[in-house]
Amino acid sequence: MSGIDIAENQPESFAFTPENEAKAEAIISKYPEGRQASAVMPLLDLAQRQHDNWIPLAAIDVISEKLKMPKMRVLEVATFYTMFNLKPVGKYFLQACTTTPCWLRGSDQVMKCIKDKLGLENHQTSEDGMFTLLEVECLGACANAPILQVNDDFYEDADYESTAKLLDALKKGEVPAPGSLSGRNVSEPEAGAQTLLSYKDNGAARTYDPKISAGETGEK
Repeated sequence: MSGIDIAENQPESFAFTPENEAKAEAIISKYPEGRQASAVMPLLDLAQRQHDNWIPLAAIDVISEKLKMPKMRVLEVATFYTMFNLKPVGKYFLQACTTTPCWLRGSDQVMKCIKDKLGLENHQTSEDGMFTLLEVECLGACANAPILQVNDDFYEDADYESTAKLLDALKKGEVPAPGSLSGRNVSEPEAGAQTLLSYKDNGAARTYDPKISAGETGEK
């Protein structure tokens, strides 16, 4: 297992709780006989959520037996996706996207803020165990770049100042509502919602008219 980032200290055993065992069986039942291996990702996620946001090797063994697939194949999936952790992470798992759209919109300032505020580099966990930082590839929300994912939540339109405020809140145990940190409504333009009716045809030129956008023309 050389080169795979797996925790050195491992629990001796793992078992799904009765509630999660029922969930696991319900997930597996969705797939045809002989295709149970397709349930590997949701079962890995279930194990991770049960075990303080990381997956021990004992859970890999349990999932392997349940799905009747080689342990190495389960481990291959667990190590391929950054959403799965094979060693303990902080209470707040920070996944910072630095792919091209986020970089063009300032993800380097988000990373700088995390380093300045928490002293963290990629793959590091703070001494108090509160934060872990992982630099990731595309989180799939490019229209709202840059993105900082905290556990399951997306914080969008981040910059240095808004990231600093977010981290300060998390340090206090406060979890701000996910979404745009700039106040933008979903993926609308930063200046607000606009449609083709917001433009007046002045010969060759087309100019933005806020009155039309606001529906104040009186036209029917």
